[in-house]
Amino acid sequence: MQYRLLSLLAFLTLLCTCTSGERSDHAPSPTATGDLTQGDYLKAPFSGLDTLATNDWWNRKWNPIIDLKVSRDSVIAFGAYTVSEGTLKLMAQLYPLYPAESRDVTLEFWKDGKWRPEATQAVHDLGWSASFRVTGWDMTEEVKYRLRHGEKASYKGTIRALPTNEEEVVLAALSCNSNKDRGMRENYVRNLNHLDPDLVFFAGDQSYDHKEHTAAWLKFGLQFRETFRHRPMVSIPDDHDIGQGNLWGENGIVAKNPAGHDGGYFYHHEYVKMVERCQTSHLPDPYDGRLIEQGIGVYYTNYRLGPVDFAIIEDRKFKSGPNGKIPQQGPRPDHIRNPDYDPASVDVPGLKLLGDRQLTFLDAWGKDQAPGRMKAVLSQTGFCGGAHIHGQIDNRLHADMDSNGWPQTGRNKALSLIQAAGAVHIGGDQHLPTVIKHGIDAPGDGPWAFIVPAIVNNYYSRWWWPENEQAGANAVPDSPLPWTGDYRDGFDNHIRMAAYANPDAASNGAGFGIIRFRPATEEVVFECWPREVDVSQPEAEQFPGWPVVVR
Repeated sequence: MQYRLLSLLAFLTLLCTCTSGERSDHAPSPTATGDLTQGDYLKAPFSGLDTLATNDWWNRKWNPIIDLKVSRDSVIAFGAYTVSEGTLKLMAQLYPLYPAESRDVTLEFWKDGKWRPEATQAVHDLGWSASFRVTGWDMTEEVKYRLRHGEKASYKGTIRALPTNEEEVVLAALSCNSNKDRGMRENYVRNLNHLDPDLVFFAGDQSYDHKEHTAAWLKFGLQFRETFRHRPMVSIPDDHDIGQGNLWGENGIVAKNPAGHDGGYFYHHEYVKMVERCQTSHLPDPYDGRLIEQGIGVYYTNYRLGPVDFAIIEDRKFKSGPNGKIPQQGPRPDHIRNPDYDPASVDVPGLKLLGDRQLTFLDAWGKDQAPGRMKAVLSQTGFCGGAHIHGQIDNRLHADMDSNGWPQTGRNKALSLIQAAGAVHIGGDQHLPTVIKHGIDAPGDGPWAFIVPAIVNNYYSRWWWPENEQAGANAVPDSPLPWTGDYRDGFDNHIRMAAYANPDAASNGAGFGIIRFRPATEEVVFECWPREVDVSQPEAEQFPGWPVVVR
């Protein structure tokens, strides 16, 4: 049988992928990326990755995530796309294919009363995705598309026309799709389709099955594909997606342990590249596509959706790891439990947050202004320590270096550029929805930020709970929430809390965010909806403290 040769397939398997392209059932032979023996596969850190969707996947007796053995007319699981500045980027996600099946997928558009082929692309055997790029796209027309594989399999969707400069642009934002709940996401699908956003943003942790991204990504697609079948979607991977509890990427170096606090990526670089290919290949082209270490790519870019210009950045990829670089303040290098420590002691010269390349990008993006244009930054997590209690109600953590509150110098550089651009920031990761006005040199002199709720929040909750249980200066008048106003986080950063939803709120604090951009008034409206609410009902209510309207 003909079988496409990919190097990581050899890394992940005890089968042989021969240089001729013929599949063999014998032991693996050495590969071009390293002369590994069969025993090496059992010891190397990349063994056991994506086992449910590689090699003889059809012989797996039990799959805890999703049934991969679908009928052959259903092998195209979903598609995802963006259209920006005349270029359509589209990703086709397939279920695993059998060795004898075609590795090609075709994109078609409905034109003049019939389906017309546009392009055919190869499907990667790692991750089972394919990517399309179509230039010269008419952004004013709605066009139906179809993906086809073989004789029977197809998937249909719609490429929307872009909103005009006079219209309100609506973004739906979600994060943290925990595997503690394997169920479908009917409430989210119903609510989002009723609200009809122009764009859906998944801010990270679409997968929590660390070593089995393909199966988990397919599960995510089944759960949410009806929210982006007929509208564009932005997804960016976070730490759990690439198999780590936390990630400080340090420009792509190899991490020494799976905790990752020394910096870098623990699992094999081809696995990381597969995750990023599946989740980000449909985004607009990167601003600066130079590879980082281990040949890992980048995806930071801008995405213009009508009057709103989104900067999509990578919080983790260039960030310094704390271990060995700063004075350790507790049992973990990334957690500070001593409230009397000196915050300046961990803001060590030379530490990176977004990295020089992304700061250059944000500077250029922020200066590219036009009348009526609004700006927003999309990323994984928040630029401060916006929680006091982690995991359990008795676990007070003074400062968490997984947040973008650290290193402080890098944080302030990033916020200064976001503020200069006149942008708001939207992220996830924290399992605690908040609206915060950042301070850089003084309270309130930075940009607004909305950290949206977790999709599922019954596994690692966080609380905003000041130790003195007092409101700060400049508290929100008439807020139903007791602890709003000006505070300092555990890194001594200025934050002005406008709204928060602790896990004792509705739906255990799980839900989603809606962001409304209004070019005519230059207003941005932050809405925060509990998971179990039916937004189509007249009595539907957001979390207490929302909506928040900012300019």
